Amino acid sequence: MSGERQAAYFGGEAERRYGYAQAVRAGDAVYVSGQIARDEGGELVGAGDMAAQMRAVYANIARALAPFGADLANVVEEVTYVTDVAAASEVAGEVRHEAYGVPAGEPIEVASTLVQVVALAHPDFMVEIRCTARL
Repeated sequence: MSGERQAAYFGGEAERRYGYAQAVRAGDAVYVSGQIARDEGGELVGAGDMAAQMRAVYANIARALAPFGADLANVVEEVTYVTDVAAASEVAGEVRHEAYGVPAGEPIEVASTLVQVVALAHPDFMVEIRCTARL
């Protein structure tokens, strides 16, 4: 089965410790693991700032898709986990339109789910997004 899959890694400690890939390609689909607001050095981006964290998460999704020749235009489904749905609702529309390159008010052709959770992997993380892209 390993010949049927390709994986992308960022090289972070959590990948080694927990044992996961940032994204896996199987056929024409790319499954992106939940992305969080960390920069390439592994540092938190946007402590206490939902919009900044969302922007960092979408940047990481794009980074995870790139090894497969894909970008956010290939995303067909996303699940967004937030610790504060009210704060997310205030900024998500603007940030999502920016990330997907769609004019404000226009529909984004991505099946989407928003879920409020009690906590994420670190107390400073406010948002995590996982998605599926098609090539």
